[in-house]
Amino acid sequence: MTMSIQEKQQRVRELLKERNAVLLAHYYQRDEVQAIADFAGDSLGLSIEATRTDAPVIVFAGVHFMAESVYILSPEKTVILPAIQAGCPMADMITKEKLLALRDEYPGYTVVCYVNSSAEVKAYSDICCTSGNMLKVIESIENDKILMIPDKNLAKFAARHFPEKDIKWYSGYCPTHDRVNAADVEEVKALYPDAEVIAHPECAPEVLALADHICSTSGMSPYARQSSAREFIIATEMGVLYQLRKDNPDKKFYIASRRLLCPNMKMTTLDSIIRSLETMENIITVPEEIRLKARAAVEKMIAIPRNA
Repeated sequence: MTMSIQEKQQRVRELLKERNAVLLAHYYQRDEVQAIADFAGDSLGLSIEATRTDAPVIVFAGVHFMAESVYILSPEKTVILPAIQAGCPMADMITKEKLLALRDEYPGYTVVCYVNSSAEVKAYSDICCTSGNMLKVIESIENDKILMIPDKNLAKFAARHFPEKDIKWYSGYCPTHDRVNAADVEEVKALYPDAEVIAHPECAPEVLALADHICSTSGMSPYARQSSAREFIIATEMGVLYQLRKDNPDKKFYIASRRLLCPNMKMTTLDSIIRSLETMENIITVPEEIRLKARAAVEKMIAIPRNA
């Protein structure tokens, strides 16, 4: 007999209890997954939550580099990625070999690595950043020569804020955020002229130019809560709408484009979570030498306060 969504959710919670496990879900996950997660958040926030829990098993509803980040900070725990095939196209655009070539091309530059990257790439970077703390990370670096990888849109956004610094960037990008364009935003804005536009810095500069507020996924709900606006147009992956509506039930949220959907983030289903907990398969690890180097870059970032 086919189980209903509610029955599957109940089964997940039962298995989590049996395995003494916690479920972490990224804001871009399916609604029914976020609804039963022990913690929902962005990639760094969830990695930090993993260090705080006493649970020996972490089930991560997200993509591969995020599960790696959990293991980097909590190697003593069993980290499970239910959708083992869920990768990140932007993270795949940069490799250790490409990074080492960039270091040769730009000697003397401090490498700032977006957390949306593999453990191996983090290991050969100087410091990591998130979309939420990126500006403070760059501000903390004394060197005026900065090389940002792999997201060109995030780097261009940073360059606007630090014209005095020589910021170079790699040509990577998030295919999901890069799909939305200015015409998409203007079309939705015409339908909801009183709505404020909130955009993620992974979007192209032409989209950010139309935004009333630019912030990370974790910063969107707090901003909407304190804003006097009653309606918002959201330019990031549509999964974030679940949390926005949950946290702000008296306000309305519209997606800037129906193309703002990440197929990798949607690979995790209740069925895959159930299977992973029943079999204890799809365990994520990182070689110790790489983990220690990557952890150093991540910890430098964590020491810097995050932006809202």
